[in-house]
Amino acid sequence: MTPEPGGTAPAPWLLLSRPDCHLCEAFEAALRVHLGPALPALDYACVDERGEWRMRYGHRIPVLLDADGRVLAEGVFEAAAFERALRS
Repeated sequence: MTPEPGGTAPAPWLLLSRPDCHLCEAFEAALRVHLGPALPALDYACVDERGEWRMRYGHRIPVLLDADGRVLAEGVFEAAAFERALRS
């Protein structure tokens, strides 16, 4: 991740999950290993907090969204698919 123009840190990504979601915990751990210190800040939210999230992503969690709301990864973390999403 490169800083945004002006030297500011990249906007946080949003990780949608549910409480006590072991798949979500494993996903985050794999993401942290994959990106290491290049990982932007993460915000966390329960997918059930908003009806739109529940309808769109409720059966797909965990879901990682970038600052523009684009899905970067979901379900089981797969590094190759994640890297393709970052480039698209």
